[in-house]
Amino acid sequence: MDKGNVSIYFVRSALEAVIARGIDPAALLRKAGIAPVLLQSSQSRVTAQNFSTLWRGVALALDDELFNQDSRRMKPGTFAMLSRGLIHCPTLRLALLQMARFFNLILDDFQCALEVEDRHAHLVIRETAGRVPHVFGVETLLMMQHGVACWLVGRRIAIRSATFAYPEPSRSAEYQRMYSEQLCFDADATRLSFDLAHLDLPVIQNGDSLKDFLRGAPANIVLKYKNTAGLAAQIRRRLRAAARTEWPDFDVVADSLHMTPSTLRRRLDEEGQSFQAIKDQLRRDMAVDYLCHTDRSMADIAGDLGFAEASAFHRAFKKWTGASPGQYRQRVHAP
Repeated sequence: MDKGNVSIYFVRSALEAVIARGIDPAALLRKAGIAPVLLQSSQSRVTAQNFSTLWRGVALALDDELFNQDSRRMKPGTFAMLSRGLIHCPTLRLALLQMARFFNLILDDFQCALEVEDRHAHLVIRETAGRVPHVFGVETLLMMQHGVACWLVGRRIAIRSATFAYPEPSRSAEYQRMYSEQLCFDADATRLSFDLAHLDLPVIQNGDSLKDFLRGAPANIVLKYKNTAGLAAQIRRRLRAAARTEWPDFDVVADSLHMTPSTLRRRLDEEGQSFQAIKDQLRRDMAVDYLCHTDRSMADIAGDLGFAEASAFHRAFKKWTGASPGQYRQRVHAP
């Protein structure tokens, strides 16, 4: 699994369902390797592996892969069964239609649909009229549908815009990272919109690749699909293999891939990525890894990440996580 991290919001939301059922979450947090003190800051983040372990533990504890967000349980194994059926669809269009029908059969309070309008396709979710919005349920279904769709066609499907049938939450900045910078709230339905041409892409997965996909779930869904053969993944591996001070600039990367800068920029955009975003994500993940697993000084870490001064690293890290590097390290290693 690629390195990455997940907002503490998802940890809190999963645990709320556990607490509502009267289950003590301490054992689940301990097994997942998540320090309880991290729950105190809305800007904390946990590793993908930690979150994946917690998600599975909560689903088993509740006997529900949708965490009590629907009046009918989505029993463990449901997501795997859905994925197993979708690999036999010839195109993404047919797979998304089948996925919507599947969710509509097993859930009572959410209705899923694939809608087409002009040059865009929309993954749509509506809740039962008059029901208080179950925001975490909507978010989870969106992540499942988008994550599976990307995996089926072997590429990241860029979300062009997203609308939500509830008021703007305080974490809307996280929504921009998760979905798109083009957001709208208090809409008539929740929609993720993407280019219509994606619907004609062939489904390329099979039984063997399904096993790997399910082993990596759900972290690979929450972190967004990473095509290990795509350009973004190639660039990420190249940067990770080099010292931060030796990272090439964009034009050099384009030349090494035998592309013009404009072509590389367009190809990355098709994968829902940019060169700057790749560098920022990698530096953030490296910083979290250093703070969690080494006792290196802040000055050393700052230097390795390419910051001229430790103070610049402090500012960037606080922007990424909401905590200073020292505070983050204390929280992770708190008893």
